[in-house]
Amino acid sequence: MSEPHGGREGLRMHVAVITGAASGIGAAIARRLAADGHPVAILDLNGEAAVKQAALIEEAGGTAIGVPVDVASRPSVDAGVAQVRSRLGRPAILVNNAGVSPAGPFLEISPQTWETTLAVNLTGTFHCCQAVLPDMVEVGWGRIVNISSSSVHGGAARMAAYVASKSGMVGLTKTLALEFSPHGITVNTIPPGSVMGTIMADANVSEANIERLSAALPVRRVGRPEDIAHACAFLCSEDSSYVTGQIIGVNGGRVVT
Repeated sequence: MSEPHGGREGLRMHVAVITGAASGIGAAIARRLAADGHPVAILDLNGEAAVKQAALIEEAGGTAIGVPVDVASRPSVDAGVAQVRSRLGRPAILVNNAGVSPAGPFLEISPQTWETTLAVNLTGTFHCCQAVLPDMVEVGWGRIVNISSSSVHGGAARMAAYVASKSGMVGLTKTLALEFSPHGITVNTIPPGSVMGTIMADANVSEANIERLSAALPVRRVGRPEDIAHACAFLCSEDSSYVTGQIIGVNGGRVVT
């Protein structure tokens, strides 16, 4: 197992790698795992923002580094994970959160947009899993959490590339869970629903629309990045050892099919 790096007494701490963690949901997950005592590596295409986010975590008493990584590039992923190993130690927790969400009519999606979306959301998850799983297998312990999307259940008009890529993440999650569970490694996915993270912010959702959405949800509010982080922290803990291959909906009671 990864060497302990402090944290709560009696708990074993593990080096955590979180992609797309310079902002939004990824940043909330990084902050929560760091608060739990895990050394965290913030991997993000925006290297400067990743370093700044890591500095904020360090100021709060955690251990963190920021690493510029393009998850769509295998050499970039391998170099980033190598840097994590040299600076923090062997990674035993991986949260695949990096993603892009282009929107537009299906007939207007360019092949380049389609390929880029799958390269980041799905192939990027593949790259990161392949890069860290050997470490997990060697130590006989690991936690992988893939941040997918509630849109995989019912689809989303004008977001074909995004939904297809996130649906692929769900299938990959279930397959890896079956293959690596005998090694003490769990693999689960969280499909956030109606969360004010980076994607909703980028969509410039109006206050009126947020109010309407909140009224339609059983909990009467939209989600916060921290809501996803809390669920992710459980799936990354020792307590979740009997939970694998699962889709853990964090959506305020939103009914999906």
